[in-house]
Amino acid sequence: MSPPTRNVRRLKIVLCLTGVYLVAEVVGGILTHSLALLADAGHMLTDVGGLGLALAAIHFAQKPATPERTYGFYRLEILAALANAMLLIGISGFVLYEAYDRFKNPPTIASLPMLGVAVVGLVVNVASVVLIRGDSKSSLNMKGAYFEVLSDAVTSIGVIVAALVIWKTGWLYADPILSAGIGLFIIPRTWKLVKEAVGILLEGTPSDVNLASIREALAALPGVLETHDLHVWSLTSGMNSMSGHIVLRADARHDDVLRDVRGVVEGTFKIAHTTIQVESEGVMSCGTHT
Repeated sequence: MSPPTRNVRRLKIVLCLTGVYLVAEVVGGILTHSLALLADAGHMLTDVGGLGLALAAIHFAQKPATPERTYGFYRLEILAALANAMLLIGISGFVLYEAYDRFKNPPTIASLPMLGVAVVGLVVNVASVVLIRGDSKSSLNMKGAYFEVLSDAVTSIGVIVAALVIWKTGWLYADPILSAGIGLFIIPRTWKLVKEAVGILLEGTPSDVNLASIREALAALPGVLETHDLHVWSLTSGMNSMSGHIVLRADARHDDVLRDVRGVVEGTFKIAHTTIQVESEGVMSCGTHT
């Protein structure tokens, strides 16, 4: 079984497990009056979306480009990620508002059923972690899915602790305190997701790419007089492209320089797609960028 096929199969299993537990957590949160369970359900909803995005990314990455979409369908992953982030922000705001309200009027909570649902959630999350842990190093996509389910396991432990505190001590404030913590836990990750998605849509330089280092490495190649109009952007997460102009020295051979440039860009800086224009000295385009 090829790695993409294996990844899809395991992600589908994890997505089914997470989806079933999400429904159980929503029902359990309503029946037990536990905001912590509902807050964790909101967190789980984002993970269902994240796992769905991971599957979609694998699916669309295998689709060929078309004359209308010459880069393929990679950007659909980014649009979906941005929509998921907006939903996350809304859920976090609702959870924080409800937590504040419950600090003023804490409701009675059925702690034992809450504990039971949380324990089931921990079992589901640990099983999911075990399923995809081995594939988490195969791609950034799978690593993101792995961290989604790993954070779920940590959150489930927190809900278990809150349920035990309420059961043993009757201290109802443990529920809104943990709920607020889950809401605050989601926000930084969501903001990072928004920044990455918007950065890709605006075709900004990827955070893992140092444009100055690329420029220095190219300028150091024999046969390269200078570089200009270097641009690096992401088609989707983990897939970078670059375009640039290379000015040749008088004694340089076009094909040799082009081969060396591509070797540095693709080999050293792991940029998957390059478009290089090679120019002779004195024919530099007007209005160039640095």
